[in-house]
Amino acid sequence: MSDYYTLLTQAGIAYETACKAAGTPIRLSKFSVGDGNGAVYNPDASATALRREVWRGDLNALYQDPKNPSWLMAEATIPDDVGGWYVREAGIWTDTGILYAVIKYAESYKPVLATSGQGKEFYLRAIFQSSNAAQVTLLVDDTLVKATRSWVAGYVADELAKLDQKQSVRAASTANITLSGAQKIDGVAVVEGDRVLVKSQVAAKDNGIYVVANGPWLRATDANSNAKVTPALSVSVEEGATLADTIWQLVTDGVIVLGTTALTFQNISQGFAPLNAPALLNPTANTPVQFNNGKALATTEFVQRALGSRSGYTDYQAASGVIPVTDAGKYIGFNRGSAQAYALPDANTLPLGTSFYLEAVGGDVSLTAANSRFAGPAAQVVSPTYVLRNGTACEFIVMSSASVGEPGLSYRVVGGVGKALLARNGFERMPNGLIRMWGDGVAGGDPSHLSFGSSIAKTAYNPFPMAFPNELFGVLVTHRSAGGVAIPVVTTGETVNGFKSAASWANDIAIHWQAIGR
Repeated sequence: MSDYYTLLTQAGIAYETACKAAGTPIRLSKFSVGDGNGAVYNPDASATALRREVWRGDLNALYQDPKNPSWLMAEATIPDDVGGWYVREAGIWTDTGILYAVIKYAESYKPVLATSGQGKEFYLRAIFQSSNAAQVTLLVDDTLVKATRSWVAGYVADELAKLDQKQSVRAASTANITLSGAQKIDGVAVVEGDRVLVKSQVAAKDNGIYVVANGPWLRATDANSNAKVTPALSVSVEEGATLADTIWQLVTDGVIVLGTTALTFQNISQGFAPLNAPALLNPTANTPVQFNNGKALATTEFVQRALGSRSGYTDYQAASGVIPVTDAGKYIGFNRGSAQAYALPDANTLPLGTSFYLEAVGGDVSLTAANSRFAGPAAQVVSPTYVLRNGTACEFIVMSSASVGEPGLSYRVVGGVGKALLARNGFERMPNGLIRMWGDGVAGGDPSHLSFGSSIAKTAYNPFPMAFPNELFGVLVTHRSAGGVAIPVVTTGETVNGFKSAASWANDIAIHWQAIGR
């Protein structure tokens, strides 16, 4: 055994075994030192405490050795205001107070200014082996412990590596390369340790900043994680037959997953678009007149008005009026709450494809258009007038009238939708005014009904889900039964609000009905 060593105690091993079985982390929080009760001795694994503890404090750091993953390094700093004793032993403690590891330490005197005439901080490091190193957790209040020099150096390096501006590279690739061994990059013989910008791989996910090695290349430490490779990363190239003294920027946007996301680099040495006009960030331009189809510059206002989303919304509440050409492309609502009458522009004065989207919210809307006709799926018949029924909406598109055997242009009425109640007892309104309703109900039964005569002794009233605004065309009723005899049913007292029904049966029966009106 070495003169100085670290041992896991028997209690520490038992604690580690229990944590591993339970799947919980090993939590270490304290570092203590002792003077061995005045003499050097050889601690063993049976220890549950130091022979004579003289100081205990928080661990500064706890991490795996990068070359030996099963080795753990624990660090602590004894402050300058304690001391006056020798350090001969040390211990590492769990957050539950178990002595996890015991250390034989080279005898060292810890002075304190008050009694020794000098004071100093005392840095301690212990290295020990754990079979479950990945599960060991440092549990301390990091606002109360001091940062070690190595921690500060590592922290600063990591933060600098996250900056978009990277340390320059010696050369940059111009074609797909093998990411291994010394080779020539853009005419430069790169050697082990040189930084290279790899930007032209067939598999663009492999692009990035690498360090040349005699074996496989690794990504540079300032560009080897998602946090360090972000949009707008930039790097300068020092040498090269074609790329010397150039600057490259990562133009891949969004979240980057290194090794998965394709990385694209762009030469920004002369700024963007060095040969073409530079990007215009803030200028504005005059908006061309409505329906212009020439070579004028299209502003976003013009494009919005001509294509894509509705160019706006307007509503009309007057009893009558004219819809101006400037409302083309808008969503137009009629919200008076009663019947309205409006005129669309003459279709022959508008470009093909001009569209108006109209919705009747509070009542029927009677539409006309000078020198124009209304046709199309929702219009049913070609007519100089069209009634947009309350609760429906349609699109009116300027089209050629040739398809309906008339000269000039017309409004094609398409895409109509209407209110509906999609339920067991429901209704559907068509853009042309037709309303269909359906539902379940009851037909009255009576012994005298077994053979219908000139009178009906009992009826049952069945209301419609809503009243027909204008007229009921008719009601169709059928006996609703899972099987057995089909029972005749009659209706009477039909109104726009509902109907009465009777069955040729001694008792009331269930029925299903359908009604059509406008």
